[in-house]
Amino acid sequence: MSTLRIGEGFEELIDWMGTRGAPVFDAIRSGLTACINGLESALLLPPSYAIITVLMVLAWRLSGLGTAVFTALGMLLIQDMGLWKATMETLALVLSSAMVALVLGIPLGIWAAYSRVVERVLRPALDLMQTMPAFVYLIPAVLFFRLGKVPGVVATVIFAMPPAVRLTNLGIRQVPTEVVEAAIAFGATPRQTLLNVQLPIAVPTLLAGVNQTIMLSLSMVVISAMIGAGGLGEQVLKGITQLRIGLGFESGIAVVILAIVLDRLTHALGKPRTRSS
Repeated sequence: MSTLRIGEGFEELIDWMGTRGAPVFDAIRSGLTACINGLESALLLPPSYAIITVLMVLAWRLSGLGTAVFTALGMLLIQDMGLWKATMETLALVLSSAMVALVLGIPLGIWAAYSRVVERVLRPALDLMQTMPAFVYLIPAVLFFRLGKVPGVVATVIFAMPPAVRLTNLGIRQVPTEVVEAAIAFGATPRQTLLNVQLPIAVPTLLAGVNQTIMLSLSMVVISAMIGAGGLGEQVLKGITQLRIGLGFESGIAVVILAIVLDRLTHALGKPRTRSS
């Protein structure tokens, strides 16, 4: 009985890419390592109360007093539980992954908005990226970048990038045709039309993509603890594997607090600022 050996073919492809692309993967690993370490140092160097104050003021300015109070109390609770370092490590991983995903995803979304062919090519690829089980991304990431934080970031970028591409494409396509035609009639170049007309109008949709990218990054970073990414995910994993219920619960609470804070801050970016909730 003959069967298609898809798994063996995929394994051979990964081995071939790992051998041929080793210099490229090493360069990517070095760049991402520098980015992650830099963010971790920036978050861990100041006193925790300084970071909490900055987050509280930012939440107050962007989302209101209620969010600021929640942010302060939530981060103080994380500190009191002894999970501050793990939380900052997780935040550094989330920010690194989200930045890479947005740097790659937004230009692809713009390209797709301008080209039907590109959109048709990207659509099945994005569908695959969104429907593939998250754990599957860890396999090639480990083979290419070994264990640690870098493969966690790479797997997270693949998992979190589709909303950035889709919502950028959607936001630009939703710009009224009359507005674009008026800009062209006044002599605007395609670049000026994009930067000064289409992107400003599409900002709310783009920021929704930023929000979703950050949220997906956080969820995947926790899973990436299975390959040595560290952070809060490592504490959750310890709670599961060592049956330390208290540690698992506290780590889960810290993840929820961080997720709510990031969600409120990014969700408020596209709305008028207010100082009261």
